[in-house]
Amino acid sequence: MTKDQLLTRLLSRRRVLLAGAAAVGAAGTAGLFTAAGGEPPKRPVLPATGPQASRPLKPSAYRLQPLTGYGPPRAARSRTLVRHEPFLKVSGRGRTMVLTFDDGPDPRYTPDILDILAEYDVRAMFFVCGEMAVDNKELLERMSDEGHAVGNHTWSHPLLTRLSRGRIRSEMERTCDVIEEAYGERPQWFRAPYGAWNRAAFQLGAELGMEPLAWTVDTLDWTAPPARSIVGRVENGAAPGVVVLSHDAGGDRSQSVRALRDYLPQLLDSGYHVTVPRRHDA
Repeated sequence: MTKDQLLTRLLSRRRVLLAGAAAVGAAGTAGLFTAAGGEPPKRPVLPATGPQASRPLKPSAYRLQPLTGYGPPRAARSRTLVRHEPFLKVSGRGRTMVLTFDDGPDPRYTPDILDILAEYDVRAMFFVCGEMAVDNKELLERMSDEGHAVGNHTWSHPLLTRLSRGRIRSEMERTCDVIEEAYGERPQWFRAPYGAWNRAAFQLGAELGMEPLAWTVDTLDWTAPPARSIVGRVENGAAPGVVVLSHDAGGDRSQSVRALRDYLPQLLDSGYHVTVPRRHDA
């Protein structure tokens, strides 16, 4: 074999090896993108019923019946999954409960609620409306300083099921921006006004990095009942994992303030740990 023939054979064998390596590399890369781009496994939504307490849980007659709908997240800012129903309860260890207040902040009632929570060293969740928050940013700053969670309750509290997808996004996104500016970070939780959820609300909430949270016990304080009625609903509904719905705006909420002053120490004396949920608790 001549020198030229030997060189030609070596070059030919090198081209074959390089082609094989390229094919293996392409196959591996394709597999990597399939795994990373595929839909992540869905975490099961917690059932509406939870561990039994010493007395039976009596959910409100207005307990949320979420609308159905499911779709994959699109261009999500985080890896929040798109759910087809909101969380009604939270998990967590022991006798944990969550107090939530909607529609504020209102300078007439929210400061009193914050004062009571601070007196007992308790954290709560405030689902704020953007049009209220934008004029009361100092209250969101206080919520941040005192360790409370602030969630998104849209800008103007509309019925989302009657809005276009673009309007829903605007309601959510504008409120996220105000919360981030005043509270210091974007909200991780979202609650639909009137408990009216639809596919777009779940999808857009997930795109904005928020989990949907509803409630287990409705105090019906928005009907302006006497404080003792609110106290009774909270005490009768108390159980591990329960989420209590109250309001700190949207009308005369003085009875909500009085009721909180009554039932909060009773919950604590009964051994409940009243706090805010973390994302992995839901």
